[in-house]
Amino acid sequence: MASRYEGPTPPAPEHLDEALGFVIPGRHARGRVVRLGPALDSILSRHAYPPAIERVLAEALTLTALLGSLLKDAAGQLTLQAQTEGGVIDLLVCDYRAGVMRGYVRHDADRLAEMPVDPSLFALFGPGYLAITFDQVTSGERYQGIVPLEGGSLAEAAENYFAQSEQIPSLVRLSITGNARDGHVAGGLMLQHLPEGEEGRDRIHTRLDHPEWEHVATLAATLKPAELSDVTLPLTDIVWRLFHEEPEVRVLPTASLARGCRCNPEHFRDVLARFPEEERVTMADDDGVIGVECEFCSSKYGITLDSLAAADRG
Repeated sequence: MASRYEGPTPPAPEHLDEALGFVIPGRHARGRVVRLGPALDSILSRHAYPPAIERVLAEALTLTALLGSLLKDAAGQLTLQAQTEGGVIDLLVCDYRAGVMRGYVRHDADRLAEMPVDPSLFALFGPGYLAITFDQVTSGERYQGIVPLEGGSLAEAAENYFAQSEQIPSLVRLSITGNARDGHVAGGLMLQHLPEGEEGRDRIHTRLDHPEWEHVATLAATLKPAELSDVTLPLTDIVWRLFHEEPEVRVLPTASLARGCRCNPEHFRDVLARFPEEERVTMADDDGVIGVECEFCSSKYGITLDSLAAADRG
């Protein structure tokens, strides 16, 4: 249930792993603000990524939280994928389901070591594409948009995605601070223009020349990166600072964000069972165990040939 926001609230020590939605009815706009902390560190700590790769994944996870929180279907899933051919990063995947996120990056460590400390997005990816998939579990609907991976940052790439794939004027801001030793804080803001009378759908098409959009986009662009990553600043206060002069701003209930993975030995056993028996034998070690690892969380599982044979008989 949406409610009107009347002003700032007293700050709490930390406002982390949260997503807040809001609507500005008089300007036909909707938005999301997120801030990640422990959940982000939990995902990053599963891999020994170099700082440049950590930062890209942190930005991607923050963007995933912004996009995933748009889902109206509580059981729905949002998947963000950036893929290239010949890039230092050849695959980045993140997904979101019911506030639970995961993600990983596949990259060439040797080529990365030859690059500057703070490489550009194009230097890391080269030519590639950005794909965003919305799966609505309840209705069974799936929507996927694919666009070239363009822009100086993932925030710009996301803006290009909405402009090209869905014709939605959008503003995206991402801010990442900290490091693996002291912990990370990531903040994100997304603001989108809606058609008149429309207060939110998963995919919308709208005019690109509405003057009300220019007004709210100009206000949102004044947000400083330090505000997004300020752990003492409630997300509601960010919305208040930007849009307090608007006649009405409706805020939605705050949603919690967390790390999680859906891997389990049964899933890997089912996948391996599809291979011919002779191929499974070549995959196994001398003890008859096939080792598999989840790319998202780095969990390792040992699936025995005997268990696969029993499943075949079974």
